[in-house]
Amino acid sequence: MTPVLLSLSLSLSALLAASAWAAPAAGAAPRAERPAAVPSGWEKVDATDLTRIAQNDGARQAPLAAGDVSAQAEEPELLAMQSLRNQKFVTTEKTYPAPHTGVLRARSDAYGGSWEGFAFEWDETTGTYALKSLANNRYVAVEKNFTGAAQNELRARSTSVGGWERFVLYYSESLDRWALQSTLNGLFVAMENNYTGSLQYALRARSTTISGSWEEFNLYTIGA
Repeated sequence: MTPVLLSLSLSLSALLAASAWAAPAAGAAPRAERPAAVPSGWEKVDATDLTRIAQNDGARQAPLAAGDVSAQAEEPELLAMQSLRNQKFVTTEKTYPAPHTGVLRARSDAYGGSWEGFAFEWDETTGTYALKSLANNRYVAVEKNFTGAAQNELRARSTSVGGWERFVLYYSESLDRWALQSTLNGLFVAMENNYTGSLQYALRARSTTISGSWEEFNLYTIGA
């Protein structure tokens, strides 16, 4: 059976009014010294909201890659991400050599299977998500200690979840777009459209605000 992708698109105003958002509780995860400011119109999304959005009857189908597709899933927390900047799906580069093994890049024309799939795992205590790549079953970490153009790049390389692997998910109802913020450095995830070479289209937690398509994504549920 060929999997399909459904875009997550639904008004959050009623959902957020029904249950007020609770700020993440303090825990072992490190906090950014100066968290980036969230622009007006962007709302935090918890697991209940994400599930309701994923079950929206009006969701539209995304383009599929040609040929057989290996990954199939039914749970709404299994998602594919598409960059608004270049309209490409985010892939885990699990065959890249060190130190960039598992780096996330928006480079696929369509959802083709586990390489473009991620499990968004909600943690009630911290009010954050951990992203696990379906390609290698590793959690996505922000490489804060990397230097140069690779600093703060996202890599699916962790076997457990700590402060490096925690993200806040945001949704803009007016734009119908999604954004991710790292709790490690407080910065928003951007797609590096102007990079060249092997890190072209890499994802990095480096933006102080959601300024436009660089930090904006479509999310699609992965369904059978």
